[in-house]
Amino acid sequence: MKERYQEIVRYLIVGVLTTIVSLSVYYGCVLTILDPEQAFQLQVANVVSWIAAVTFAYIANRIFVFRSKSRDWFREARAFVCARVATLLMDMAIMFALVTICHYNDKIAKLVVQVVVTAANYILSRVLVFRNR
Repeated sequence: MKERYQEIVRYLIVGVLTTIVSLSVYYGCVLTILDPEQAFQLQVANVVSWIAAVTFAYIANRIFVFRSKSRDWFREARAFVCARVATLLMDMAIMFALVTICHYNDKIAKLVVQVVVTAANYILSRVLVFRNR
């Protein structure tokens, strides 16, 4: 039981770092070259930040959180990316709804979405990706 709590704490730390990567890339995009008022450009910024965050998150989760010893890292990485694609679609749908339809501030909406996506990512990682450690 103690190991499970330590795993959750490690996941939250990596989640904070992943969120920093994601938000830094997103804000970098929308404050420099992309216009979040344009729906397509908003989604481009979202996808670019997602790619950076997923790359960081897979490596950090494999090594520090779940301490995976799997030799089949390709299967593991594929499952990780598939799970993250599912939460990317959730992220994009929520961002579209909040920013484009409801006209909320995109930066605040992105923070709210990160909380939802982080929880979903832990569940999918624990259940589908790093289950055979």
